Order: sequence, then structure tokens, then C-alpha cells
Amino acid sequence: MDAMVNVWGVLLAAISMFVIGGLWYGLLFARPWQRAAGVSDEQLGRGAPLVFGGSLVLSLVAATSLAFLVGAAGPLFGTIAGLVTGATLVSALLGIVYLFERRPVRHFAINAGYAIVAFTAMGAIVGALQAG
Repeated sequence: MDAMVNVWGVLLAAISMFVIGGLWYGLLFARPWQRAAGVSDEQLGRGAPLVFGGSLVLSLVAATSLAFLVGAAGPLFGTIAGLVTGATLVSALLGIVYLFERRPVRHFAINAGYAIVAFTAMGAIVGALQAG
């Protein structure tokens, strides 16, 4: 099996996930997410370097994994693979965890929506930059 991963594609995809997260949880859904997650303004201010640094590292892990999945299949396949990954694998896992944790449906919808948008964008990016 020939595994093809474009490092620039992975970096750009990871950065896109990070940026989409900033927009999603900052501009678009900050207060609804904060209420659903039960996170106070004070809690958000603590440990920010660890949260942002850890998020960037985990974004790199997700982008790398998606890049291996997409290979050189191209941007259309990458976009579809990202969409399917976010809408099924990631969202299903979140749903299972949230059911057991008795979390609100609104919290699930916000986080699953982010996963769908972020993974779709990452798939498109790695697919375009790895196309053979």
C-alpha cells in the first residue's frame, strides 16, 4: 500500500480546523455552546495555552489521519470523505458519549455541526493538495 500524505495539505487542513473552531465557538455559537456545555466565562479564561496548544496538536492528528484516508483520490473524494467522517464517525461517537453523559441535544448539535464543517473542509484541502 502506497500511503501519500502532503505535509502542506495536512498543515493547512489542521489550521482550517482550528480557524473554523474559532469562528464556530466564538462568533457563531459562543453563548449557546457555553450554556449547553455549562462552562463559565471564568473557566474559559483558565488554561488557555494548554487548550489552544492541545487543540492545534489534535487538529494535526485529525488532518494527518484524514490525509492517509484520502490519499491521492482528489478533492471531490476528499470533500466527501471529510463530510462522511464528520457526519457519521465523529458525530456518532459524540452522540453516544452525550447520551450516556445526559448532555443536552443542543450541545450535541453544536459540536456535531462543527465536526461536519471542519472535517469537510479538511477533506477538501488534503484532497486538493494530494491529488495525483
